Amino acid sequence: MQRSLYAIMLDGGFLTKKLHAKLGRHATADDVMSVCERLQRLPEVSNYELLRIYYYDAAPSSESLKYPVSKTNYNLSTTERYRQAQSLFDQLVLKPHVALRMGEVRLSPEKWNIKPRAARDLLRAPRPLQDDDFVLDISQKGVDMRIGMDMARLALREMVRAVVVVTGDSDFVPAFKFVRREGVKVFLDPMGSNVRVELKQHSDVVLDLDARPAIPVDIAGGSS
Repeated sequence: MQRSLYAIMLDGGFLTKKLHAKLGRHATADDVMSVCERLQRLPEVSNYELLRIYYYDAAPSSESLKYPVSKTNYNLSTTERYRQAQSLFDQLVLKPHVALRMGEVRLSPEKWNIKPRAARDLLRAPRPLQDDDFVLDISQKGVDMRIGMDMARLALREMVRAVVVVTGDSDFVPAFKFVRREGVKVFLDPMGSNVRVELKQHSDVVLDLDARPAIPVDIAGGSS
């Protein structure tokens, strides 16, 4: 008899920040997969079979603009941040059972915001503005929506009976409530973050992997 399926859903921006803080460097695809492998060893999913690992993030911007003070050209596609992000996505998409769901990055019409620290310094001691006093006003679009829509789709089509969600974002509470009403179990891994109580309340189990030993077991493959 075939086991019920489950999916792992990764909030990429959240996950890579947590890994960077833990490892002291940019996360690689292998780092992400190590997290997934440990999730697959959880006793909570031992009676399920993995459908797929969904990774959600925003594609880095390649826009070209000008610095706010010097007006020299600044091409985002030449930055280390762009290179690291694109390298991660290029590696992840080739990993077994992984599907990337990409939103986009958008710059505000103003492009730049003054840094709070620079603003405080200027109030104490006025001086000419410098490019380093500013930070890009940039935001992700469509990432949260894709996670919520995929959770609803998987539940309504009865493709999975459980999801393991790695996030600390309470915006997913409505999606958690919806899929639980459809009979899908929600296992939340906040990676040690002190998340809002609403996110915990609408999860079936809040995982604390740091408190558990990593026990190696055979990991079942996934259906398409």
